[in-house]
Amino acid sequence: MISVAGALDALFALARPLPVETVPLRAAAGRVLASPATARRDQPPFAGSAMDGYALANAEAHTGARFRVVGEAAAGRRFDGRPGPGECIRIFTGAPVPEGCDRIIIQEDVTRDADMITLSDRLDRGTHIRPAGADFRIGDQLSAPRRLSPSDVALLASMNIPQVAVHRAPEVALISTGDELVLPGEDPGPDQIIASNTYGLEALFRSLGATTRLLPIARDSRASLRATFALAQGADLVVTIGGASVGDHDLVGPVAAELGMQQAFYKVAMRPGKPLMAGRLGDAMMIGLPGNPVSAMVCGHVFVAPVLRVMQGLGPTAALRSRAPLSAPLPRNGPREHYLRALLTPEGIEAAPRQDSSLLTVLSDSNALIIRPPDAPEAAIGDLVDFLTI
Repeated sequence: MISVAGALDALFALARPLPVETVPLRAAAGRVLASPATARRDQPPFAGSAMDGYALANAEAHTGARFRVVGEAAAGRRFDGRPGPGECIRIFTGAPVPEGCDRIIIQEDVTRDADMITLSDRLDRGTHIRPAGADFRIGDQLSAPRRLSPSDVALLASMNIPQVAVHRAPEVALISTGDELVLPGEDPGPDQIIASNTYGLEALFRSLGATTRLLPIARDSRASLRATFALAQGADLVVTIGGASVGDHDLVGPVAAELGMQQAFYKVAMRPGKPLMAGRLGDAMMIGLPGNPVSAMVCGHVFVAPVLRVMQGLGPTAALRSRAPLSAPLPRNGPREHYLRALLTPEGIEAAPRQDSSLLTVLSDSNALIIRPPDAPEAAIGDLVDFLTI
């Protein structure tokens, strides 16, 4: 058995960043930017009005001053010309500021009579002008690698960038194994259960930027496993669920070896999730997850999520840990690193009272995993513990 850290190191050695492709900006959200994107214009491209009001020379702006309105500027339609002394331009938010004007008097601070305005006695000191290039300038860059958020997409559009270079989305083939499994919606026999793991993991992987293929359930025979593995051809990552232990019906390891898998490790000193294996199977990476529902999902967060990040060019980093005080005590931990389903609240974090690895209701009610190091001593209320957000 190897440690969680050792397993992650081995997985990072197996994982390879995927090639770069160019996609339209509308398809870029959630993808990982592969190279810096460079602005093709200044933003704003001109000094613009931040308010509706009147543009004039700041030197002339004082209480009671009167100005003649000699033109209008609106968004997308500038005023061509330069107002003279005692003149102003009616201006609206987003309009280019006319030449010779360096202040906008907001319309609430003005009394207008026909084409004349009078400045009130409550003038503020703001110019209400957004300088040209205040947001970014030609040549400024959005750094890479980064997963593109909706805000990033808006910024790229403002930079006049219609398409971007991103890492190809990893394609993950998921294989559930076991005679006991049926798909959701089917009628299980008296000794069968629903294949829940695959659906939870598929949702997790998609949320991490992967595309997925849900393959038919592989039955507990070498022939069925071989046939299902054949359907995984072309995937970047093959994830099996179940069949990775050492029972008579746990055939994933032997069949994968027959198909040429180069195994990197088997079994991790953690709970839940001990029967984990990984290696390379042809051009694909393979991770064999345990069959218990919670074990599979925990391993998805701890191991598969970081691998998908590497494949998308984000570098080999473990899942982000945070710290919080305990709101309930914890007993001494055993020899394996323990990931406890827990609830994080403003008052602290508390482990669920039931930690059986078959209980999906507990996982559904949890928003965090408390991480207990091997042989950790008892922990009291208020002690800080590491956790993963889930």
